[in-house]
Amino acid sequence: MNICVFLSAADLADRYTGPARQFGELLGKGGHALVWGGSDTGLMKVVADGVQETGGRLVGVSVGFLAAKARAGADEMVIAKDLAERKRLLLEKADAVVIMVGGTGTLDEATEILELKKHGHTDKPVVLLNTAGFYDGLKEQFRRMEDEGFLPRPLTELVFFAEEPVGALAYLEESNGIR
Repeated sequence: MNICVFLSAADLADRYTGPARQFGELLGKGGHALVWGGSDTGLMKVVADGVQETGGRLVGVSVGFLAAKARAGADEMVIAKDLAERKRLLLEKADAVVIMVGGTGTLDEATEILELKKHGHTDKPVVLLNTAGFYDGLKEQFRRMEDEGFLPRPLTELVFFAEEPVGALAYLEESNGIR
């Protein structure tokens, strides 16, 4: 399965890098491919290292202004002309999406896939990996949106919240009939 992971390219604390590495290792051991922003820095590097060191495939989609930070040695690397094309290509190449910790770019990517799913433009499973409670506030906001009628579909149809990497991958594999 090709699993797109949206996440930060920043260097982060161990409470974030440990689970990212674990998720990457689980992908590689499971024979899955990582589809990601292609960066060889920060958390993006950590998850890619985990995938590659355990036999998984790396499919990167970078963007022109970040091409100098693209990972050498990826199995596939595409350089998109802008961020909009990058997001489109990441989603096209993926069978499923995992949203890990990140900043405004990650939040933008997360809301775009959820908006596409909300309107029936994709049925790919989406997992929000809530490492160290990072997305507790966002999770509460999504629940409020659902409770107050802002979502035309149940929240459980849009996104699965996982607290640990193992649960995230188990949900994706089950959703895609792998287990």
